[in-house]
Amino acid sequence: MPVEKKIPMRTCIACREEMPKRDMLRIVKNAAGEIRLDFSGKLPGRGAYICNSAECVRRLKKYRLLNKAFSAPVPDEVYLRIEEEFGAK
Repeated sequence: MPVEKKIPMRTCIACREEMPKRDMLRIVKNAAGEIRLDFSGKLPGRGAYICNSAECVRRLKKYRLLNKAFSAPVPDEVYLRIEEEFGAK
């Protein structure tokens, strides 16, 4: 009997929709408090996920959702980098 590989699912912090982990962008806050985009999905630290949707990127910035996800202030540069990554200006 073949064993089906389980696909890891994550929830977008903007739209609250569950999607496969590999289809989303991970934003990580490490032990030093630095917040960065994690393209590999393997950096150590607290992660938050956002789906590949311009609407979710706008909502992320408008409601400052990373501040809530990480319980800490997030610099505007982080939101700008995410916007650039998705081309959702």
